[in-house]
Amino acid sequence: MSRLVVDWGRCDGHGLCGVLLPELVDLDDWGFPVVGVDVPDDLHPAAKTAVRSCPALALRLHS
Repeated sequence: MSRLVVDWGRCDGHGLCGVLLPELVDLDDWGFPVVGVDVPDDLHPAAKTAVRSCPALALRLHS
């Protein structure tokens, strides 16, 4: 199982990850993601898409 994490040095709070992966990513009041959760196998493809789509390259999947 992988874990979804944010590189805070890169994150600009675009909020796209919350749109693409609402099952795992909540957005705070400023649009920054609240993550740090294990990614279930059935959501792994969607998590990979969110990681690839992050405009700031701030989202990561760690094994």
